[in-house]
Amino acid sequence: MKRRGHLDVDNNGITPYLSPAKKRCTSPVVPLSVQHKAWRSSHLASYLRRHNIDNDVASKFEAERISGEHLAEIDDDMLKDWGIATGQRIELLKLFRHILDEGSNEEGPTHILPKVFNDPVHGHIELDPLLIRIIDTPQFQRLRDIKQLGGTYFVFPGASHNRFEHSIGVSHLAGCLVTMLKQRQKSLKITDVDVLCVKIAGLCHDLGHGPFSHMFDAQFIPMMDSQSTWKHEEASVQMLRHLIAENNLQGALEERGIFEQDLIFIQEMISGPSYSQDSGRDWRYEGRKKDKSFLYEIIANKRTGIDVDKWDYFARDCHHLGIANMFDYRRFMQFARVIEVEKTLQICTRDKEVGNLYDMFHTRNALHRRAYQHKTSNIIETMICEAFAKANDHFFLPGKDGKKVKMSEAVYDMHAYTHLSDSVFYQILGSTAPELEEARKILHAVQRRQLYRCVSQSNAPVDRSFSTFDAPRLAQEVIEAVPECYLADKDLPVLQESDVRVQIVNFSYGMRHEDPIDHMRFYQKDQPNKASKVKREQVSHMLPQNFLEQNIRLYLRDPNNRDKQRSASWCFQQWCVDNGCTSPRDGGENDGISLTPLRYSQEPESLGSSQAMASSQTPSFPDMPAPRVGATPTVPTSKSVSQRLF
Repeated sequence: MKRRGHLDVDNNGITPYLSPAKKRCTSPVVPLSVQHKAWRSSHLASYLRRHNIDNDVASKFEAERISGEHLAEIDDDMLKDWGIATGQRIELLKLFRHILDEGSNEEGPTHILPKVFNDPVHGHIELDPLLIRIIDTPQFQRLRDIKQLGGTYFVFPGASHNRFEHSIGVSHLAGCLVTMLKQRQKSLKITDVDVLCVKIAGLCHDLGHGPFSHMFDAQFIPMMDSQSTWKHEEASVQMLRHLIAENNLQGALEERGIFEQDLIFIQEMISGPSYSQDSGRDWRYEGRKKDKSFLYEIIANKRTGIDVDKWDYFARDCHHLGIANMFDYRRFMQFARVIEVEKTLQICTRDKEVGNLYDMFHTRNALHRRAYQHKTSNIIETMICEAFAKANDHFFLPGKDGKKVKMSEAVYDMHAYTHLSDSVFYQILGSTAPELEEARKILHAVQRRQLYRCVSQSNAPVDRSFSTFDAPRLAQEVIEAVPECYLADKDLPVLQESDVRVQIVNFSYGMRHEDPIDHMRFYQKDQPNKASKVKREQVSHMLPQNFLEQNIRLYLRDPNNRDKQRSASWCFQQWCVDNGCTSPRDGGENDGISLTPLRYSQEPESLGSSQAMASSQTPSFPDMPAPRVGATPTVPTSKSVSQRLF
């Protein structure tokens, strides 16, 4: 301290835990951290205002740059020199004495112990009292009524778990990882508030999910507004702000040292950087400086896709689906280490763990193929979306200031969004309003298992990819791709675009055509502070060569019309031939049509090599005469429905 009335401070940007005096606290008291010396002057001023200290007095502390490290040196003479009245001086000294006394108590009061949850996946886990304050709100409790896997529950009876328990699990794993890094690498200067912010981000990262989880933002919102760019991460941030305001948690957050900059940090961990790539900024985040860049890789890792969110839903979904989980996140944590790579601190792991990471992405791919993108659960979600779309103009939620809000508009009104969950399904079913009759009819069909029928499915060529927005165009192409050999069949029904629906499903390792391991860095046992890539050939020669596969599925809306089913199957077969797709499979009956090679009565040796090759690539259709020996087989061409002659 250089002179009375002014203190020099080292404003190092570390955010401390804060706590109020017991007599003035309107929320549960929490123990003060022994790191109160790290309080910034702005935090101390805000703390004083929260405890009814005059605003001018609090501003004086901030103007003089009085921080937590100088509280023990403040006395009555200094406060008198600043012109502070006697009553206020007494209150300030009592408050500072309380801070110092509580901060020196290592054990803290017994009534603020964390609560213990018995989780079926992670076992007994402890949650900080502040997290309990967030959990015990209507906005968070809403997650109890949102299925983690959406429509998959209609196919897998065990998939009954919800976003509620997943969010708690992510918070737990996030806390485990950041605490391990803090204890293992002191040089990272991870503070207690950093740890708490990471836990809160993990807890609240899915607050913005709508009914049936990804069905809402991936299908329903684009169905209602094709130009919408809304994502559930945006709603998670808005819902968190709404939760804090509606439940008066701002004070509880500040008591633990979480201020506006920390809330921005939490927001960025959930929804990404504050600044776009076009901003020209070297560091696009605002909540933490570049020396804390690794913290942004814990909840949602934009660089590699390796994060605690996936770790929890892999383990939890496999547990409930009855599918084996090949990835061991506990082992990854044991070898996790922060290393500087290209002037950025990144979470890296041992070189020998590369196989474990490939297992993680293999598990992801397997879950998508076997459960998340199951052909039946996908079409159930599509039917639910169609029902919601028909109900949208007639079904309203209570919004802000008593306003009635549509489902598609609730994403912009957190008051209304709080009431939007899977329960909408049963609210529509239980309604007697005549304007909801069409929606009820579709939902009743879902309950009775009267689903759109998957006629057939095929994989797109490796060198060609489709956008999900191409589905309506592909549906039109399919119904027009009629084989010529069937044009004379007068009993063949003419398909309309409304009869069929095409779905384009992507299977990948999470980064489309890229191998995510190419973005991961590894260290060696004898060089723990130097990270580098691991080449594919160093891992195995049996690794995937392609990391994106598209599955194209054709559904028929009328599952009982066998004539339309055969017609749709023939058209899809021809469309696959025209577009170089694989042989259709697993869709249902196709009346014997196959894209297997034509079989000749002669032995293959009787044909020339070029003719044999041509025959092996030619699809066969029933009722077609076999080609003569030595003749070049012809592939039936498609003709538009408008050109068909009957």
